[in-house]
Amino acid sequence: MHVTHLSLADFRSYARVEVPLGPGVSSFVGANGQGKTNLVEAVGYLATLASHRVASDAPLVRAGAQRAVIRAAVTQGDRSQLIELELNPGRANRARINRSSQVRPRDALGIVRTVLFAPEDLALVKGDPGDRRRFLDELITARSPRMAGVRSDYERVLKQRNTLLKSAALARRHGGSRSGADLSTLDVWDQHLARVGAELLARRLDLVATLRPLADKAYESLAPGGGPLELEYRSSAGATAPPEDGAEGREELYGLLLEALGEARKQEIERGVTLVGPHRDELLLKLGELPAKGYASHGESWSYALALRLASYELLRSEGHEPVLVLDDVFAELDAKRRERLAELVAPGEQVLVTAAVDDDVPQVLSGARYAVSGGEVTRV
Repeated sequence: MHVTHLSLADFRSYARVEVPLGPGVSSFVGANGQGKTNLVEAVGYLATLASHRVASDAPLVRAGAQRAVIRAAVTQGDRSQLIELELNPGRANRARINRSSQVRPRDALGIVRTVLFAPEDLALVKGDPGDRRRFLDELITARSPRMAGVRSDYERVLKQRNTLLKSAALARRHGGSRSGADLSTLDVWDQHLARVGAELLARRLDLVATLRPLADKAYESLAPGGGPLELEYRSSAGATAPPEDGAEGREELYGLLLEALGEARKQEIERGVTLVGPHRDELLLKLGELPAKGYASHGESWSYALALRLASYELLRSEGHEPVLVLDDVFAELDAKRRERLAELVAPGEQVLVTAAVDDDVPQVLSGARYAVSGGEVTRV
């Protein structure tokens, strides 16, 4: 799969830009602040409905504009599709596929798949648990786009349950009491949270088990003899291994979550927040016997983050999804050996998009189409 044309309107620094693309390597070279990362950020947004740089859509809309539009022509085998996303901060975003009538943005997931390497990836190792949960969930959605709906349902249920718990906590602090009806309502939200959470948890456990050997192999390629690398999923409900396939396995996780919610209820009412569920889980990254966070050097942390991305790429490829590889200003962060090893590993990709401040930052093995980016203009060199 590869993008054959990218069109942006009022996205970031671009009032309008048209970029023809093709398979193989395409490098966007320009000084900092000229807009090269904006181009690959747009491609990444098509794949995940989120930016790898900011948490909300508002910064993605050009100053003074009301909305932004990302449009891309995509080819997979002998099939071509046109995807268009309209970003409307403060209002619902819109999407169209092949110029058809409007669809939900999440219905467009799966048309473009990406694996993105960026300086922000250090947060996978050094950042908060939320960064690692997001990594897992975005890869889950890339494998199965329908999981976007499950994630959305979980966030909605979690929000409602937290609202109820917060009200209970406030009433408790002010000397009030909870009625039986209130407790009954919380029971219902427990069941909803456990039901949706069990499906998300099952996918995460399966993903970690599948990703583990791929990540260890990738780390060995980047830093020979530096491992082993280990991934450990820590569930707030006590789940330790992927469930058996089918409804029976999910029912087991549902029971674990429901039981854990019951045990935590008193503390949750006191604190006014949900303490059990996938939103509280952690992906522990270990290098040898030690956690990578706090113990790995800067170079080791970089290799670890890159290994997770390379493992994601290999997993998607093995399942028949050839993603677009995006390397956003990564090579300037790496020493010469890691730079060459990474370049050699990604060079065979069907489509590789690279950003760099200067030509010398792009390894020779990634020679291909070059674009100069300056002052809001993108020019094929």
